[in-house]
Amino acid sequence: MLPIIYSEAFLRHQTGIGHPEKPERLTAIVGALKSAPWASELLWELPTPVDSDRVLKMVETIHSLEHLELLKMIATTGGGAIDADTPISPDSYDVALLAVSAWLDGVDRVLTTGKPAFVLARPPGHHATRDDAMGFCLLSNAAIAAHYALKQPQIQRVAILDWDVHHGNGTQAIVESNPQIAYCSLHQFPCYPGTGRASERGFYENVLNLPMLAHSTITEYQKAFSDRVVPFLTQFQPDLLIVSAGYDANALDPLASIDLQPQDYGIFTDYCLQITNRVVFGLEGGYHLPALAQSVQATIASCLKNTP
Repeated sequence: MLPIIYSEAFLRHQTGIGHPEKPERLTAIVGALKSAPWASELLWELPTPVDSDRVLKMVETIHSLEHLELLKMIATTGGGAIDADTPISPDSYDVALLAVSAWLDGVDRVLTTGKPAFVLARPPGHHATRDDAMGFCLLSNAAIAAHYALKQPQIQRVAILDWDVHHGNGTQAIVESNPQIAYCSLHQFPCYPGTGRASERGFYENVLNLPMLAHSTITEYQKAFSDRVVPFLTQFQPDLLIVSAGYDANALDPLASIDLQPQDYGIFTDYCLQITNRVVFGLEGGYHLPALAQSVQATIASCLKNTP
């Protein structure tokens, strides 16, 4: 059984008419997974409620108090926007905390079973920095999850692989000064947010950025995985791999210009499981609903094939 950590509460983060990061992203994925031929092999789990200090302690470790107070203030006063791309509705702060809880649950589940889990949550997180929300992201889910994992007694090193089409500037900024965390990103360049040059290597050579040209296909990505990603992550020897699983590098996605197909994400997943079975996949971007749903299907099908 493969755990899917999901709650309908994630639909309550409302972004407004026409915004690409919308609740329908999750309902499209849920529908695709429940109709898949292997649907009976999925274990749907609710995230742990945010009613203890577990989540807040971790969030406050990563984000500044000023950032958290601003998010909470905008939400509790009826909603608004941090910037033109990043709206906040009345429920958004609570939903963002629940999303963090889901990512932490994903870590717990993988460490317990030694097998992958998929965190189907929103809002996404990899653009959120210590002090700012941006790029649809409110809290830095992957970075928080990595620091949480390092608090567990059996974990000494955590790797984050970010295959979203956009560079995870927030994740990198938060983790690059920690020698126990490695960060690797494949992303279209130049593209939003303008970071992620190959010259950005982290404080301990613990960052690997692989800028991809517009219209790259699985051919270019497979070469990057086999020649650079797998050797880098294997050499780091992570006790846990966290994947910022964005699906906006699909050819049909409206926000970028990479030419992947949904089935290619199964290939990405195969590479991950060559490194370790202890993988937490967490949703980031992906804005063409059918391609998004099919890509998540491909990821999970690969997990089921490789870790029966």
